[in-house]
Amino acid sequence: MTTALPEPTRARPMDVAADLLALLRDTTTEPRADTQLEALTLAVSADLPVLLWGEPGIGKTAALNQLADALELPLTTVIASVHEPSDFAGLPVVGDDPATQGVPMAPPDWAVRLVQAGHGILFLDELSTAPPAVQAALLRVVLERRIGALTLPPGVRIVAAANPRSSAADGWELSPPLANRFVHLQWTYDHDVVVRGLGGTWPTATLPRLDSGCLPDAVAFARRAVCGLLAARPALVHQLPKSEARRGGPWPSPRSWEMTLRLIAFATAAGASREVLSTLARGTVGDGPGLELTAAMDRMDLPDPELLLANPAAAVLPERGDLRQTVLDGVVEAVRKRPEQSRWDAAWALLVLALETGAPDLVVVPAATLAALRRDDWQVPPAIEQLAGAVSLSQRADLAGARR
Repeated sequence: MTTALPEPTRARPMDVAADLLALLRDTTTEPRADTQLEALTLAVSADLPVLLWGEPGIGKTAALNQLADALELPLTTVIASVHEPSDFAGLPVVGDDPATQGVPMAPPDWAVRLVQAGHGILFLDELSTAPPAVQAALLRVVLERRIGALTLPPGVRIVAAANPRSSAADGWELSPPLANRFVHLQWTYDHDVVVRGLGGTWPTATLPRLDSGCLPDAVAFARRAVCGLLAARPALVHQLPKSEARRGGPWPSPRSWEMTLRLIAFATAAGASREVLSTLARGTVGDGPGLELTAAMDRMDLPDPELLLANPAAAVLPERGDLRQTVLDGVVEAVRKRPEQSRWDAAWALLVLALETGAPDLVVVPAATLAALRRDDWQVPPAIEQLAGAVSLSQRADLAGARR
């Protein structure tokens, strides 16, 4: 009696397709600095609602998934445009005795799961396609963190995403009250990242870490920066844009300035770059006020001209050209206010230091102004000889450029 051999198992067509899909998903990662993700992380850490603006398909959702994985937080996605206002305000449920107990507002199941988990990220996607009635219902969710009768726990963060109205399906402009509750981040793609990712290597960003040792200094710096600017520019405290489109973005108000102050403190504690600071400031109060604030923060760290004049040998000038120019102008202005031979000589020593450690053209105007401050009985310091060549060469180059 012969035993029949089993027939070889044939692979089903969908099994082969599954193998191919597994190969396509088999990718690696590499560390890469990402300013956008760093700004998003700091805003989420500061417990502020964030709104990512960008064209469809550029990776907003993928970035949020990466952030949720890195922070070890569950992600709950809610498509705002497919929900009714009652889904966020709560559904009325009649109890046993409405006359004495009232009618409670029952929250949706996803809100209950978030409260039970105690932490997570609530992702409100397609926000710009939500009609005005839904946007109005979202005001309480974003500001008070209430959904029906439930209050989201402190461990839950809120992030939204939206497409510009021109590329959104039946898009709406955001209402000013809702827009002013968000940190607005413009999301773009990096060509090199896309090419390398499609080739099998996607980036993994290094998330910022807060330095526990500098928290008080970070708070003090943030308060000085914001209060100093608003004291000098009181018109920036509240500016509601006149156009409907701009009202749907970041604009200055007491609420958004409070958000900005918090973000500066977090960015300072994390040692964030100037680019990240500028991104966060412009994302809360708008481009104009945000850039003014960034410039004001740059000037806050500049050395005192009087300290430089007191000990020019130990002076350290800023590396950035615009900041160095500001310091040199401040030194010359300090000599003009209190002209003395020793201070005049010290200013020339600082100009020589600037010439030796930076671009020569930055000393031309301060040198000419300082030379005009000389009194008849002041001796000409040897330092002027070191500057004469650079000043003369720069002036000849300016004349040649004007003739061309």
